[in-house]
Amino acid sequence: MRRLAFLLRPGWIALALVVVAFTYLCFMVLAPWQLGKNTRTSRENHQIEYSLNTPPVSLKTLLPQQDSTARDAQWRRVTATGHYLADVQVLARLRVVEGDPAFEVLAPFVVDGGPTVLVDRGYVRPERGSHVPPIPRPPEQTVTITARLRDSEPTARGKDPFTGDGVRQVYSINTGQVAALTAIPLAGSYLQLVEGQPGGLGVIGVPHLDAGPFLSYGIQWISFGILAPIGLGYFVYSEIRAHRKEKPAPPSDKSMTVEEKLADRYGRRR
Repeated sequence: MRRLAFLLRPGWIALALVVVAFTYLCFMVLAPWQLGKNTRTSRENHQIEYSLNTPPVSLKTLLPQQDSTARDAQWRRVTATGHYLADVQVLARLRVVEGDPAFEVLAPFVVDGGPTVLVDRGYVRPERGSHVPPIPRPPEQTVTITARLRDSEPTARGKDPFTGDGVRQVYSINTGQVAALTAIPLAGSYLQLVEGQPGGLGVIGVPHLDAGPFLSYGIQWISFGILAPIGLGYFVYSEIRAHRKEKPAPPSDKSMTVEEKLADRYGRRR
């Protein structure tokens, strides 16, 4: 037990606590974070691939009511007939399209016999100093549009909507926030116009089908979580073996007096 007492020194305890904390973070925070991103990316890739190979359906089959949300049908192409509320306009700012800054232009669209949905008309580039450029009004007559269903984005923390250059601006496309801002009820999912649609602006394409590195990152964090306590155990085992091999050194002859040396010598002869 005395030989193992060195393991209770503050340095060893601190090292053990660091390893335990690191292992906890690997298994409970870092690995689930990366694996969760991989799950979301895989789900979105499947939805995009399905939408590319499936003909459009009527919007009212997926959003039959005003409070409807179609989370399982994101990126699905839909058609809708109705009219824009041309006097209502909101910009989503600080967006990036094809690597450059952009505003995304949002407008409510009243579906005939269906809900009112938020439509992302596409993007425009900001003018110098991030000012809003002139934006063409959408048509006011009844039109038929084809668009992709999109999930409402979470609101940006600490960034409230504001009015700039005479236009209301938000930091995320959240249908609930836009509904509160415009006082117009909106469905839970929104629409993103495809190319060549009435009221369309710069077309926002679909993301590339790339699974990304999230799965490999998640596996790496799991591996680190396994190796850390194994490494600590091997280090402790090595230190214990080293301590067990240590033996007290025999007394040196230089430390003995002449009388002790003579007594030791003659005592051995007898």
